[in-house]
Amino acid sequence: MKIAVLCGGLSSERDVSITSGTGIARALREKGHRVVLIDLFYGYKGEYANPAELFDAEQEDENYSVATEAPNLNKIRSEIDGSVIGKNVLDICREADICFLALHGDEGENGKLQATLDVHGIKYTGSGYLGSALAMNKELSKIMFRANGIPTPGGIIVEKGSGSYADVGFPCVVKPCSGGSSVGTSVVNCRDEYDAALELAFRYENRVVVERYIRGREFTVGVINGEAMPVIEIIPKNGWYDYKNKYQAGFTEEICPAEISPEVTEKVQSLAKKVGRALMIDVYYRADFLMDDADGEIYCLEANTLPGMTPTSLVPRMARAEGMDYGSFCEKIIKLSMEKYE
Repeated sequence: MKIAVLCGGLSSERDVSITSGTGIARALREKGHRVVLIDLFYGYKGEYANPAELFDAEQEDENYSVATEAPNLNKIRSEIDGSVIGKNVLDICREADICFLALHGDEGENGKLQATLDVHGIKYTGSGYLGSALAMNKELSKIMFRANGIPTPGGIIVEKGSGSYADVGFPCVVKPCSGGSSVGTSVVNCRDEYDAALELAFRYENRVVVERYIRGREFTVGVINGEAMPVIEIIPKNGWYDYKNKYQAGFTEEICPAEISPEVTEKVQSLAKKVGRALMIDVYYRADFLMDDADGEIYCLEANTLPGMTPTSLVPRMARAEGMDYGSFCEKIIKLSMEKYE
């Protein structure tokens, strides 16, 4: 197949996306596919006369790793006076049989890109624009969770410039409404920390989720084609599961399958499938949960419609636990995504 792998873009998860994209492109080439890797923002930087020729050109595999801090997006924006989508991106994607979305956060997951590709008749992997939009916005996700009987931590929405900011008591968690990879997120223990956490979150957007801190065990589970994958327990070696602990090898212990009872496993997997139905997510996704130490209640935090595909990412780890190698898992995502268009 001719496959365009889209990565990068202008999200705070840009580095994560490029790491996912380079890994996906390499794995698909090893499976015999004709692959072009493209940065959503910069576009394809090489020279060509016709987009079709790129799929037959020899491509160099790149090694890329996630830095310990999120990228400076203002610096990246200043390099090109243009739109979010690079000038040659859509032309190349039209030549592909399908576009593999290796994007995370913002433009990649909020539904805007999916709607744009739909308008241009370009096939792509993963969920459509509606499921992407609902899952990306934590305020909307929580509304849908509550409407569908899915437990989620109680909280409020705080808007920048609204005067004296209310809180939900301490400890609590403060995070941008539509962020990802814990960028701009803080665990807060007092009012002074709260003000600083709001200031940080407001750097990324004007609406912020403030929710009750749940002390307990953290779990995540992928769902593909409506079937739940093995549950993983996430145990950071220091602090909580922030950006650094997510993407630096060895910073977090990930137990797969999680050492929990069959009853708890079934409950988490059942809730994960329910999350997808509530948010109208297609093909595959990952849902994140906390189990309260106090009463054993399980709370859903969010769903990720384009979960990470880096060497340390969780969904590829679940696939390995089921006996599926990385490249075969990428091909399965493509196959299920193509079936949407049939």
